[in-house]
Amino acid sequence: MTDKLLLWIAWIVPWFSLLFLKKDVLKRYMPVAVFTSLLVTIVFEIAHALRWWEMKEWIVPWGSITNVSFVYGLFIVGTIWIFYFTFRSFWLFLATNVAVDALQAFVFDGLFEGRVYRLIRINDFQVFLLMIGISFVIYAYQKWQEGVFAEEKHPPRSPAVGFRNPFRRKAKA
Repeated sequence: MTDKLLLWIAWIVPWFSLLFLKKDVLKRYMPVAVFTSLLVTIVFEIAHALRWWEMKEWIVPWGSITNVSFVYGLFIVGTIWIFYFTFRSFWLFLATNVAVDALQAFVFDGLFEGRVYRLIRINDFQVFLLMIGISFVIYAYQKWQEGVFAEEKHPPRSPAVGFRNPFRRKAKA
């Protein structure tokens, strides 16, 4: 019962922390957070197929494959906060991710392994490396996303391809 309560808390409570962020910050970093959740969900699917680990507790019927509390609670919100504080510097971002991923893989794993999940064909260090690998991918994604937003602020003056309105009168010369 305590484990399920912790899973519910880990899923819902982190979202309240986003109330402290401005709307434009959420708009800026929500795409990378959703992308990250998609990547981690895919990792959980692969882990299920390859039996890297198994879930022992879950709070939704489909939670036996993906840890919903982690992926759509702590992880998605944590991604937004980490990008908010560290995106200005790749090395700061990487150092923060190494620290957070190390805490998750080596400290929190000891608290939850056996109760919420069980590692089978992967060890803590491999989980740590997997998470670091994801951090490189999501940083590159956000850099690309920043370029997309910069282009939106300055659209081209005339579109290369467009449609002429046949009902519009021509201006008199």
